[in-house]
Amino acid sequence: MDKKLDTDSLEMRLQALENRLYGERRTKSGKPVKCAEALVRIQGGLINTANKRERVKILHKKIEDLMKYLDPQFTDHITLPDAMKLEFILAEEDSLLSEAALLEQVKNLQPLLDSTHIRDVPEHATKLQRLSQIHIKQQDQTEAQSQEVKKLFEEYNKMMFLLSKQFTQWDETLRKMEEAKGIQPVE
Repeated sequence: MDKKLDTDSLEMRLQALENRLYGERRTKSGKPVKCAEALVRIQGGLINTANKRERVKILHKKIEDLMKYLDPQFTDHITLPDAMKLEFILAEEDSLLSEAALLEQVKNLQPLLDSTHIRDVPEHATKLQRLSQIHIKQQDQTEAQSQEVKKLFEEYNKMMFLLSKQFTQWDETLRKMEEAKGIQPVE
């Protein structure tokens, strides 16, 4: 009785699905389109096509072997006997033990990750974002100030160079005048 209900329920669901997919479409004979019938026809066509092609026949015969060869563990199964696998595990024993110790340490530190400080991080995110914006603004101001100081140093160096050059010219002129008058320069 339950099987009958399950079958009826399945048929009703399939009918609803077909109505959603195909709507009110009909076949050439006027019957409503059935998904299952269409799938059976397609499968039959594929089987007929496959049977006509010799290569496809061979492929179908070997598909099970191909699936076995495509399995990633197949090469390990063929190439590595269990004794070798055991040797690999024993060779990596130290690293496995250290990894286990690290995992144990993480497990022990788990309460720290569950602390209120860590849980409050989202609340502090807005403050941090605001502070980041202030920091960026201050960096821009610092850059502008640095450019201004650099400009002032360049002007200062230029002025010192010009003053030094002027003093050198005055000294040269004064020396020539003293020589012309016969005055001994003071050292």
